[in-house]
Amino acid sequence: MNSVDLSGRVTVITGASMGIGLGLARAFRDAGADLHIVANDDSIMEVARGLGATGHQADIAIEADIQSFMTNIPHIDILVNNAGFERVTPLADCSAENEAIFRRIIDINITGTFLVTRAALPMMSAGGRIISTSSIWGRVGEPLFSAYVASKHAIIGMTKVWAKELGSRRITANAICPGWVRTENSLRSLARLAEHSGVQEATLLENILSAQALPGLMEPDDIAGTYIFLASNLASNVTGQSFCVDRGEVPW
Repeated sequence: MNSVDLSGRVTVITGASMGIGLGLARAFRDAGADLHIVANDDSIMEVARGLGATGHQADIAIEADIQSFMTNIPHIDILVNNAGFERVTPLADCSAENEAIFRRIIDINITGTFLVTRAALPMMSAGGRIISTSSIWGRVGEPLFSAYVASKHAIIGMTKVWAKELGSRRITANAICPGWVRTENSLRSLARLAEHSGVQEATLLENILSAQALPGLMEPDDIAGTYIFLASNLASNVTGQSFCVDRGEVPW
């Protein structure tokens, strides 16, 4: 998929057991990275074995979990903050369950990303790369997804701050804003949008795809090239930026 050589570059990818994260893990493996993958589910160790990577099971919203797996990684060249949680959180829903989901999304997507990055910093030196997964919903609003949209806007905001804080150390920080990718989470979101709007899933998907400049629904492997570029020496002067990889759905 790429000709960038990341041989020997110690790379940590969170949320890597499925979907976009798994696609990224495959791409970084193929580029020669020394790969550590993290997820909060039992399958991560099996996925790691299949990739020839080192697996770590952890909930990134729990600092003790982060410290536990970080102690087994002596140095980090590339950190990919990809772990995330997505559910609907309607504003008019006053239930305890909705509030709990809202708080969990914030705990994982914002606080967890912050905690992982903070824990990784002592192990990063000049030339280090921090790449975080935001979303096109980090650029726009989407009804019913208050917590998720807020968290993805926050990823872009934190990225800008980290770029300023870490520039003197020659560590870059950038964000990727994927559009619609065929993953379990995105298809679940599509189903929930259809349920709440009363519009058929097929119609919603057709509307989404028609808003893209390039046709078709992306697969997880389709967006990995931008992450590889940002991890490489080709992007040594790129920091504090957010890049949409969305086939032209969001035109800015």
